[in-house]
Amino acid sequence: MRRFLLSAFLSSAVPAMAQENIIQYVKPITGTQRMGHTYPGATVPFGMVQLSPETDTIPYEMNGKYNPDVYKYCAGYQYEDKTIVGFSHTHFSGTGHSDLGDFLIMPTVGRLQLNPGTADHPESGYRSSFSHSTEVAEPAYYKVKLEDDNILAELTASNRVGFHQYTFPGTGQAHIILDMMSGIYNYDNKNVWTFIRVENDTLITGFRQTNGWARTRIEYFAMVFSKPFVQYGQQNNAKDVYKGFWRKFDQSKNFPEMAGRQIRAYFDFNTAPGEKIKIKLALSPVSTEGALKNLREEIPGWDFEQVKRDGQALWTKELNKIHIESGSKEEKENFYTAMYHAFINPTTYMDVDGQYRGLDMNIHTANGYTNYTTFSLWDTYRALHPLFNVIQPKRNADMIRSMLSHYEQSAQHMLPIWAHYANENWCMIGYHSVSVIADAIMKGNAPFDVNKALDACVTTARHRSYDGLEYYIDRGYIPEDKNGSSVSKVLEYAYDDWCIAQVAKKLGRSDIYEEFIKRSGNYKNVYDSNTGFMRPKLNDGSFKASFDALQTHDQGFIEGNAWNYSLYVPHNPDEMITMMGGKKQFTAHLDSLFTMELPDKYFAETEDITRDGIIGNYVHGNEPSHHVAYLYNWTGQPWKTQERVRMILKKMYHPGPDGLGGNDDCGQMSAWYIFTTLGFYPVCPGADQYSLGSPAIDKATLQLENGKTFVVDVKNQSDKNVYVQKVQLNGVPLNRLYITHADIMNGGTLTFYMGAKPRKG
Repeated sequence: MRRFLLSAFLSSAVPAMAQENIIQYVKPITGTQRMGHTYPGATVPFGMVQLSPETDTIPYEMNGKYNPDVYKYCAGYQYEDKTIVGFSHTHFSGTGHSDLGDFLIMPTVGRLQLNPGTADHPESGYRSSFSHSTEVAEPAYYKVKLEDDNILAELTASNRVGFHQYTFPGTGQAHIILDMMSGIYNYDNKNVWTFIRVENDTLITGFRQTNGWARTRIEYFAMVFSKPFVQYGQQNNAKDVYKGFWRKFDQSKNFPEMAGRQIRAYFDFNTAPGEKIKIKLALSPVSTEGALKNLREEIPGWDFEQVKRDGQALWTKELNKIHIESGSKEEKENFYTAMYHAFINPTTYMDVDGQYRGLDMNIHTANGYTNYTTFSLWDTYRALHPLFNVIQPKRNADMIRSMLSHYEQSAQHMLPIWAHYANENWCMIGYHSVSVIADAIMKGNAPFDVNKALDACVTTARHRSYDGLEYYIDRGYIPEDKNGSSVSKVLEYAYDDWCIAQVAKKLGRSDIYEEFIKRSGNYKNVYDSNTGFMRPKLNDGSFKASFDALQTHDQGFIEGNAWNYSLYVPHNPDEMITMMGGKKQFTAHLDSLFTMELPDKYFAETEDITRDGIIGNYVHGNEPSHHVAYLYNWTGQPWKTQERVRMILKKMYHPGPDGLGGNDDCGQMSAWYIFTTLGFYPVCPGADQYSLGSPAIDKATLQLENGKTFVVDVKNQSDKNVYVQKVQLNGVPLNRLYITHADIMNGGTLTFYMGAKPRKG
């Protein structure tokens, strides 16, 4: 009855005009090749479980040095690989670093092997070859044939439970392997400890504690089989397992407790031809008891197809929040795949009763909101969270509540920088929780204590011991010889400070406004008028003598160079343009950025710089450039914005395994695509304006949470007609190059009239 009511609710929630099967257009395989770093497996919107295949086991270090090959496996899967080593339950989507890959399960038959083997000799272990011809990847569903053992593997999921279904041949030697050692980015000593408890002949519980990107991460599980196993055991070569008085037992076989850093367990079955063995594995950040509650609440039965239908119904509901019309199937695939990727992260991080593990490692309860984790904020503040403020405002507000809880639990009294699974890993720069909070407050989506939120922003921004802030506060710049990536940090701090100033002004806190509006002008201190670029300064106040505007490393920048970062003043583009010589000179800089050709030497320094995401010297694969194409709107040449964004859409996105021109970065690349395809983009989150571009669909209807609809109606749109001739808002000519957040939230129609030639003047 519960599932029937859920299905009925989801069906009624989808607007009548949008009954088209949206699921068919989502291609989870997109971005799984090269640098997209997405995964193809089963998850639900913002789900805690991401159940997906792993295609290799790459050591983080080789001969004591970083192994660059691991970078390909941030999501555990690479499309060109020929073998699958198993299916694990936690993954990042589109990141440039990784962790996770918890609780890997692999079905096998024949002689029991408790090592993964190698990609070139899969028969030497429990891995199996596979073919993309038998692979199916859909929202909330994944299927593949494990060819070496003739096993059909199928996966689906609820929020907190992964559901496996394995169809076996007839055999007396069927095995399910539970690998507690396997993980993505296999650091030496990553496993602190693992534990398995065999509760009965169908139920297993346990936990895994790791020391990886997250310093101390604990994940609990409860795992149940659809039929009893006949025997079980573990590998018997774990050198680091303390045995002591436990030597009195034979722990290798049919012993109900397994503990150590290197545990691989097995469970044996007898199977008839075509028999399905099903497994449900629930996660919890709190306890095995919490995992059991999650399992019993979310998937109490064994109907795999029903769970798949429920998961896909959830995706259908979310995807229909924007219904597009287009004569191009590829465009629909691009758009709905982007929405799919945008709605994966951040992820739920609490049990069904609201309990979660906090940053202080204590157990907390989220009262009245969903607690989230996986905050890749250096990426996602730019477009993903602004997108949520439009079509996922309640979720975005809950994400901010989660950030504020993080702040309260932080020993450093700081908002999250890059946080996941009750850990802060301090990755990347800036303090961009501030941007996310400010954007929500300024756009009226702040059902929380806004003054308390502002205090958290201010305390974070005044933290003198954090990443060069002492120099930034005292001098207005950061010396490159004291703290690296100094120019990037100054520019991003200045933007975040502007966000704080806007909130302070709105709340009438003038002292904070004056402090931070002054700090927001610090970008001027790293501009060198002699070269026309932002440039690193040294401790003595002079500009760094050896300077290469095309170089990234050792030049004061991170994931970008002076050409890109010199355009990063989103909160004051008019003053930036004046500072850089005026509109004519600035336009020439933009033109050159897109048309110049980078010499090969600039692609060899790091995996961050690849030709995958680059057009000229415009680096779409790295986020500091994401607003750049829209800056022509400030130079009096908006037709160049229209031309550039349509070109980027075509070059950087297509519905195939290599269809993303860079890491998707927890949905940021996809959010850029969504906004840009709709015809507007948030150049400066924290402001209420969206800069106009060139819509790439015929029509879009946004179903807003306030019950209203906002329609983008595009006349005469085509691959040739990329230039905007005129724009109307609710039938009235729009004589500006932006719309406001209120324009969207009030509902109505934004009409673009397109043509093949630029409309100048």
